[in-house]
Amino acid sequence: MNRRLYVAALISLALAACAGAAVTSRPWTPEATADGWAPAGGSTRQVGLGWPGGARLATGVRYAGGVQLIAAPVSSLHGLSDLKLTGDGGFVAVSDSGDLVRGRLELDADGKLSGLHDLRVRRLTTAEGEPIADKAAGDAEGLALGEDGEVLVSFEREHRIWSYGPLDALSARPQARPHPAVDFPLNEGLEALATAPGGWRVGGEGGGVWDCSLEGCRPVVEPTAPADSWRLTGLERDPRGDGWFAVQRSWRPPFDVRARVRRMDADGTLGPVLVELKLPGLTDNFEGIAAERRAEGTRLYILSDDNANPAQKTLMLAFDVK
Repeated sequence: MNRRLYVAALISLALAACAGAAVTSRPWTPEATADGWAPAGGSTRQVGLGWPGGARLATGVRYAGGVQLIAAPVSSLHGLSDLKLTGDGGFVAVSDSGDLVRGRLELDADGKLSGLHDLRVRRLTTAEGEPIADKAAGDAEGLALGEDGEVLVSFEREHRIWSYGPLDALSARPQARPHPAVDFPLNEGLEALATAPGGWRVGGEGGGVWDCSLEGCRPVVEPTAPADSWRLTGLERDPRGDGWFAVQRSWRPPFDVRARVRRMDADGTLGPVLVELKLPGLTDNFEGIAAERRAEGTRLYILSDDNANPAQKTLMLAFDVK
C-alpha cells in the first residue's frame, strides 16, 4: 500500500476514535407519514474489499458486493447498530440514537448487493408512548425479528429488551421482555440479539451469552471479560438449521481495526473465522448481521456503525457461505 495512503487511513481512524464517543445528540427525524414512517433520503455507492492483504475469506466464502450508505450530517441514517432481513427483499436496522430504519436491498444482474433504496425511518418510543428523547434512553444496539414478526430491541446504558410488536403494526407502547440480570458496564451491555428456539439469544459486548424466553434467561456462557480485544457485537440465527452467525469487532484505532464473522454453536462455542476484515483493506466498526437461506448456502449481510462520525463509514457488505 502507498505509504501516504496508509498514513491517511491511520489519521482517519484516529479521528474516528476521538470523535465517536463525543456524539450524544439526537439526529433530526423528518415528519412521519400516515403509517408512522418518514422518508429518510440518503444514497449509496458500491465498494470493494479494498487493498490486498485486508480481507481474509475462508474456503467456501465469496464476497457478494457491498455499499456505503451516504447521508447528511443531520440524517437519522447514522449510528446503525444492528440489521435483520424481512424476507421480502427488505431489511430493518436500529440505531444507537433510538431510530428504526427500513429499506430494500438492490441486487445487480449477478445477484450481488449494489444499492439500498426506499429508505424510511421511525423513532422508537418509551413505555409511555413518547418518542425517545436522549442518547441514554435510546442507545439501541441489538435487533431481532421473531417468526411472527415481533420486533425485539436491546438497549445498553439503560440495559433492557423491549418488544415493539409486529414490524408492520408497531406498538407505540413497547413491552418489557426478560433480559440477563447482570450489572453490565455502561457502554458494554446487550450488544447482540437474535431469535432462538422458544425465545431469543443475547450476547454481552463485555462477555456472556444467554438464552431467554418469557419465563426468564439462563446463562449459556458466563459473563467473563474477554481475554483479548475481540468483542461480540452481533448475532443472527442460522436460517439453514441449528446455531448462529456472530460478528465480532476488535477496535484499537488507529493501528488495528478489525471485524470478523464466525459460527456459534448452541453451547456458545465459536467456530473458525469465516470472514475477517482489517487494514489495509476495507474495515470499520461492524456491529450488525443478518442472514438468509439460498439455494447453494447462506447469504450474510454485515453492517457497520459510523458513530455519526464523518471519519467513519456506514457499510453494508454481503458474503455467500456454502
